[in-house]
Amino acid sequence: MSPDLPRAEVVVDLAALRHNVALLASRAAVSGAATMAVVKADGYGHGAVPVARAALQAGATWLGACSLGEALALREAGLTAPILAWLDLPATDFAPGVAADVDLAASSRAELARIADAARRTGKRARVHLKIDTGLSRNGCPAADWPALVKEAAGEPEVEVVAIWSHLACADEPGHPSIDQQAERFAAAYEIAREAGLKPLRHLANSAATLNRPDLHFDLVRPGIAIYGLNPNPEPGDLRPVMTFRSSVVLTKRIRAGESVSYGHTWTAQRDTTLALVPTGYADGVPRTLSGRMDVWLHGKRRPVAGRVCMDQLVVDCGDDEPPLGTEVVLFGDGARGEPTAREWADKIGTIDYEIVTGMYRPRIRRRYLGEDV
Repeated sequence: MSPDLPRAEVVVDLAALRHNVALLASRAAVSGAATMAVVKADGYGHGAVPVARAALQAGATWLGACSLGEALALREAGLTAPILAWLDLPATDFAPGVAADVDLAASSRAELARIADAARRTGKRARVHLKIDTGLSRNGCPAADWPALVKEAAGEPEVEVVAIWSHLACADEPGHPSIDQQAERFAAAYEIAREAGLKPLRHLANSAATLNRPDLHFDLVRPGIAIYGLNPNPEPGDLRPVMTFRSSVVLTKRIRAGESVSYGHTWTAQRDTTLALVPTGYADGVPRTLSGRMDVWLHGKRRPVAGRVCMDQLVVDCGDDEPPLGTEVVLFGDGARGEPTAREWADKIGTIDYEIVTGMYRPRIRRRYLGEDV
């Protein structure tokens, strides 16, 4: 193996990420909205801290984390931009978040009370975003309980209500009737907040709505998957995929027609051929369900994987070519050369590209960043 290639490596192109953030932020700016770069789940598998720094350089002014722990890790890395954390366990102590100026979400009166208690113990007012469930039926306050939550928040001296927010269920399906329905419910929730004397910011738009629903940008948009160059909309756009997953050739061998490959002998050579062994498998994020239906980019062309994907390795059919040991193998990339993409993997196994890239955060995979020094 080439000394600069580990058994499995994710290459993160921060220049591409800056391009994506700048594009999204410019769309939001036309509507008068700021941009929150969502870096939860360790930056969707790309690395939260490097991604957050690059996103802020490119025009984002907020950061989004799922848990308080994720938000505090960003603070510990020296990031001072506003950060919103929105989903934690009932036993979570919010005091460290209040002390670190992390904005916190409340979806119920009980959650609001826990945040207010943390603020009292900290001696510092908590910044809170009240979440209304407008139809995703996941996190968020039910409409029937919303007036009581708003009233309590408006009267709580330990809390500053910064914003109200919600999340769209079908924004990646333009024209879906639920989008307008959720927007109407959100507008009604905002009016209730205003009648209670609050003057909150509003944020609703995810990646898809940032791209295709400027009327829902309001004060702040929250692109997630789009900043990583994966387009949630059906049509292609100007986003650039940020992640490349690669390995290299560690062994080649010639086999005769009729010989079979890998567990179960599900693939048999129809001709004499050369096989290349790649030391990457399902323990490294290659779905076993891609067995028999995936290609890689190797030695200047797409080549099929022969037989089942194993825990630590896979085998590539190279025909009459014999790639040198250490030759780069791209499992997925941006597709510019014709290599497979994360979207292709997702489509083949019936999932979404979010799952593919977040699945790349594994102990045996090395991360390498391009364009980190700006």
